[in-house]
Amino acid sequence: MNQSVIKALKLLNYFSPDTPELTLKEIAGRAGIPKPTAYRLLSALESGNFLYKTKDNEHDSKYRLGLKLLELGQIVSDQLEIRAIALSDMQTLAADINEVIHLVIANQDEATYIEKVDSSRALRLNTRVGKNSPLYLGSGPKMLLANMSGARQEEILAESKLHQAVKSGTINKEELLQELRTIYEEGYAYSIGEQDADTTGISYPIYDYSSQVIAALAVSGLSSHFEGDNLELLKMKSKATAEAISRKLGYRGPDF
Repeated sequence: MNQSVIKALKLLNYFSPDTPELTLKEIAGRAGIPKPTAYRLLSALESGNFLYKTKDNEHDSKYRLGLKLLELGQIVSDQLEIRAIALSDMQTLAADINEVIHLVIANQDEATYIEKVDSSRALRLNTRVGKNSPLYLGSGPKMLLANMSGARQEEILAESKLHQAVKSGTINKEELLQELRTIYEEGYAYSIGEQDADTTGISYPIYDYSSQVIAALAVSGLSSHFEGDNLELLKMKSKATAEAISRKLGYRGPDF
């Protein structure tokens, strides 16, 4: 990471409930850096709304933490809430169908796996809590991408990694966009061998009180388990679990 970014972020640690406001001189002193350097770093934080000035004159400036930190803190809080609320339902589903259950959220331009319940089978998937994945690989990430606006989809799919994959023929962007439209219309995502060989994943959306898709419930296992009547059973039980979690988050959609 860029050293200037690290130095700037460290300045935020000097604020506390006991010291919610600090002057430029105080921050420079605590950091052990010249005032001009501190001012440059603080100005960068201010431009990103991580700090705001409460006083600015020729002698000194005073700073407080900005609203961007409140916004980011709320995102973290919501993620922790989703994990806590969803876990018992995920465990019940895993015990019932004996497949791997994931909880996936969008994290900037990627998908992040924030919870996982393993099956008792010998299968080991290439997933872990905290793992990031492209939003165009796997049923959970695709479910999230499918529920984003068209403009946001275009922005994400224009990223350089996808561009290289498209150029190499690995991913066809137009086919992917059509798949996302199908996922949105049908209400679930289905993928085969996209993250792990010989495995299949199905995912359903999790909604919050404002009817926004905030996570995906993903069920994964050996492709041989996701066939015929058993596939229909897995879909039914996975959908019911996603709906149960959504209800706990305050969702009261048309189907509920």
